[in-house]
Amino acid sequence: MDLEQLRTAIAATWRNSIVERLTAYVRIPNRSPMFDPAWEANGHMDAAVELMAGWCREQPIPGMRVEVRRLPGRTPVLLIEVPGELPGSVLLYGHLDKQPEFTGWMAGLGPWEPVLRDGKLYGRGAADDGYAVFSSLTAIAALKAQRVALPRCVVLIEASEESGSIDLPAHLAALGDAIGDPSLVICLDAECGNYEQVWCTTSLRGNLVGLLHVRVLEEGVHSGMATGIAPTPFRIAEQLLARLESPLDGALLLDELSVAIPKDRRQQAEAAARVLGESVAGKLPWASGVQPVSNDPVELLVNSTWKGTLAVTGADGMPPTLSAGNVLLPSITLKLSLRLPPTCEPARAARAVKEALERNPPYGAQVRFESGAAMAGWNAPAFAPWLEESITRASRRIYGRDAVHVGCGGSIPFMGMLGERFPRTQFFITGVLGPHSNAHGPNEFLHLEYAEKLTACVSLVLEDHARAL
Repeated sequence: MDLEQLRTAIAATWRNSIVERLTAYVRIPNRSPMFDPAWEANGHMDAAVELMAGWCREQPIPGMRVEVRRLPGRTPVLLIEVPGELPGSVLLYGHLDKQPEFTGWMAGLGPWEPVLRDGKLYGRGAADDGYAVFSSLTAIAALKAQRVALPRCVVLIEASEESGSIDLPAHLAALGDAIGDPSLVICLDAECGNYEQVWCTTSLRGNLVGLLHVRVLEEGVHSGMATGIAPTPFRIAEQLLARLESPLDGALLLDELSVAIPKDRRQQAEAAARVLGESVAGKLPWASGVQPVSNDPVELLVNSTWKGTLAVTGADGMPPTLSAGNVLLPSITLKLSLRLPPTCEPARAARAVKEALERNPPYGAQVRFESGAAMAGWNAPAFAPWLEESITRASRRIYGRDAVHVGCGGSIPFMGMLGERFPRTQFFITGVLGPHSNAHGPNEFLHLEYAEKLTACVSLVLEDHARAL
């Protein structure tokens, strides 16, 4: 294979085709079904999947089959099958549903208005992870153009990942044997520590989401008349959360929310910390004067990849400050998001959290924890020697630097599903969610040059996989 020809072809597709379609995709407010219960009536998800399917059908890949698969009441999936010259199959995965808008976008930027600035495409969803289908198919097409023999390649793009992949199991059941038994899975929905080399994800945290309801009164009462007699629901919520998390350092206190960290994963965190240094914390948009929970980059990486954490991500029952009178509120509801260690059992964790929060509530308050999605994390199987060598070699050839292997703090539910279904499969999980790209938050962007180069790395790994068959 001619590397320069490959890179030239990939660059041309990105610049002449992909950026334009991704720009159109950003404009579609196809929120994941958790955030848009009326997604089907609104039609945005269909618009996004048809945009992607249309682009795929335009690609010059002989024998390719592009299909939008639908099930009643379920978000669609985009399935692309490229016939191979070699036995076996490869599965390439991504998703097209998006997180909601969020607040705090810089002047001139917004979630649904794409902006190209300084080599970055700003807007919701391009990096997380609308680019995946374009990158995957472009990597395959560049190899096909040079007549590189490959096994059958299947690209699967789902539309409920940001809701915990709630619709994916039904689609997998309906697909039956259509995916086959892939010997390699490539996922482009993960993080990168910088934009200078390949970052390979070796583990993912799970996620437990739920609502904590606290009620003390049937209606609000003048605070001058009620405080000192009735406890505030906010103070009770604070006490309950302290059963889960140390308010001093954020450590989770339940045994069911912690696991032993494998020695090799700690070693990977140490190696990644040597590459990243202060940028482990520096990648975040800190307010002036605020410091991270530790000055040790190794500890920060371990905290964010192999330890459980708690975040309160929303609240009901508290009026905006401009309309908040002197009233003791009758109730409060907090949305909790717990990141679970990769090998933590989510159902067991959910039971432990519910029991801890609802047990002996202060002052006999009405307390209820309503569990939502509970997703398992994932710990990658050991790399086959060919794959570890291939990823390193691809990073050196395209970026001029070694690849880095480290855990990821987020969740990709499909990886756990695949790991159970295909225990002998090799996984190459990577992505473009690097410093300040801020998926889920304001000012999300896709670093275009990095994504273009990563596409070439996917081609190189696919070529090496074909040789290893």
